[in-house]
Amino acid sequence: MEIPKRSGGVRLLGIPTVEDRIAQMTVRMSFEPKVEQIFHENSFGYRPGKSALEAVGLTRKRCWKYDWAIELDIKGLFDNIDHELLMSVVNKHATERWEILYIKRWLKVAMQMPNGEKLERGKGTPQGGVISPVLANLFMHYAFDRWMETQWEKTPWVRYADDAIIHCRTEHETKEILRRLNLRLKRCKLELHPTKTKIVYCKDKDRKGEYPNTEFTFLGYTFKGQWIKDRLGRIQCNFIASVSKAAVQAMRDTIRSWKVKRHSGSDINSLSERYNAILRGWFTYYGKYCASAMAVIAKYFNQCLARWVMFTYRRFRRNKRKAVSWLQEVARRTPELFVHWEKGYTPS
Repeated sequence: MEIPKRSGGVRLLGIPTVEDRIAQMTVRMSFEPKVEQIFHENSFGYRPGKSALEAVGLTRKRCWKYDWAIELDIKGLFDNIDHELLMSVVNKHATERWEILYIKRWLKVAMQMPNGEKLERGKGTPQGGVISPVLANLFMHYAFDRWMETQWEKTPWVRYADDAIIHCRTEHETKEILRRLNLRLKRCKLELHPTKTKIVYCKDKDRKGEYPNTEFTFLGYTFKGQWIKDRLGRIQCNFIASVSKAAVQAMRDTIRSWKVKRHSGSDINSLSERYNAILRGWFTYYGKYCASAMAVIAKYFNQCLARWVMFTYRRFRRNKRKAVSWLQEVARRTPELFVHWEKGYTPS
């Protein structure tokens, strides 16, 4: 199944049948605990007890200590994992023959396209499979994590699936790591994405050098120098993380697709039941760091609510100011209806 990417193009998902989903979960429950204990603490993707927000928080702290960073992306990780190399590490850690048998079958099975055509596969583990995240993490553990640990012991990094940030002290160090990492991945039959991989200088009030790249995006957050007010009220440029422009645009597009104003047969409580859980998820994730950057989403949704009021209640149809005043009164009485109201982003 093809799904569109935010950056353009499509991503091909390999969705197992219901029977295979159950079987893959059975294998995962048996196999994952055996490899989970060897995985590195700096690996966060698709792991129990670890989250993307933890990876963002750790990256944020390290950007204050290290002047340089490498933003890297593995090109088509799930589609390009070498079966022979993968099975060699599966054999190393699997303790049951049936685990090996079924994993090998799932890797080799043909993929049926929406038009019915069947494609034979000689590499990759289908993105969309229950077992695939564990297999991808196992492959990257040996291809990247262990390599970084042994070759660059004092260089910190964070990896989430096929995205990673490596923190460096000097520009020379970043270039040398990137050069050697390219060679390492080629030996593992992978490659870095040519446009998504770059060296970044963490420029702020204390690091005033010049460099072409002074920001990077990781897990929906953009890390860059921004002018903010500190605790003493001084305006300073600090290297911080805030919701990325792409994430903001995706949220706006989603809100637009809801067509809130067309739900004129609903009341405000029904709208809360329909949308507040999604909004809460956004504000919990993207509002964790630099929460004020989410004000633009709160304002946009409030505008949609105002248009809903004008469409729903005849007395407000031609008067946006009165519609907003009505919303303000509702927000004052029941701020718990929407998460951004609770945070103080009421209609204005």
